[in-house]
Amino acid sequence: MSEGLEPIAPPEAKEMYLDQKSTEASESTVQAHDYRLRHFVRWCDENDIENLNDLSGRDLHQYKLWRRDDGDLNNVTMVTQLSTLRVFIRWCEQIDAVTEGLSESIVLPSLSKGADQRDAMLDAEDANQLLEYLRQFEFGTRTHALVEVLWHTGIRIGAAHSLDVEDYDSREALLELRHRPDEGTTLKNKEVGERFVAINDAVCDVLDGYIEYNREEVTDEHGRRPLFSGQQGRPSKSTLRDSIYKITRPCIYTNNCPHGRDLDECEALEPYKASKCPSSVSPHAVRRGAITHHLSEDVPDKVVSDRMDVSLDVLDKHYDRRTEREKSEQRRDYTDEL
Repeated sequence: MSEGLEPIAPPEAKEMYLDQKSTEASESTVQAHDYRLRHFVRWCDENDIENLNDLSGRDLHQYKLWRRDDGDLNNVTMVTQLSTLRVFIRWCEQIDAVTEGLSESIVLPSLSKGADQRDAMLDAEDANQLLEYLRQFEFGTRTHALVEVLWHTGIRIGAAHSLDVEDYDSREALLELRHRPDEGTTLKNKEVGERFVAINDAVCDVLDGYIEYNREEVTDEHGRRPLFSGQQGRPSKSTLRDSIYKITRPCIYTNNCPHGRDLDECEALEPYKASKCPSSVSPHAVRRGAITHHLSEDVPDKVVSDRMDVSLDVLDKHYDRRTEREKSEQRRDYTDEL
């Protein structure tokens, strides 16, 4: 044991950390940190680490390898997981639970836009934190309405771009998706992709507020009233895509940078460079996260397939980011009662 350290078990340290975190962060943030640190506590238990005083940089490296393999995680998710662990270990340094400077031994995976783009997704914890921020500080803005719709429905950005005010039925809580190439908007799967998508009361509240107070009352060149409008009419898909990149920068909705960047010098905060942030995500990553979240909540594959306009084969191959362990646990929930 290093001199000057006070013995503490990993579960006890985690609970103390979360207690303090609850005084300075939102409930969803605390829940996200709780979820991410559970894996670390489990790893400590499996490796007989009963006192954090004994934790070394080599141990943390072994945990990093274990977490990557245990969860089959991509680099984007690993950065989020390890960033939370580094904040926790830095807090442990302050209470004399671990050796000073130990947090610096946690090396985050390098992220380059494109390397993990096919696997990138907005996970449920981050989505909940983002939505909580929007509901508190940007309620009813176009960006808020767009994020709510994308996360709740899992539709593509092209489908959101195609929506008119008349395609939204507040009373029935429905969105109608239509393929209208002769009027400037299309769906990826054309007429086959046309469908009604049910939404919940919370999304309706946001859309109602957006339409009443913040939507630009304009028409496009075809005389249609775009739901997600801009000052000049229907904004381009790239404009809506850029809105998602901007709002998913963690520093915007958490006020922290998981990459340790100086916010006064970060190029991702410059105009039109939001996608330079390693943790910002595209609308497709929001779609992938929404699909995975629905599947994780035991929504049947066929329902997700129909709702989000994706075949079962493509759903399994390209969108379902549940680990094999998670799938096994969900199957257990069904079979335990047989």
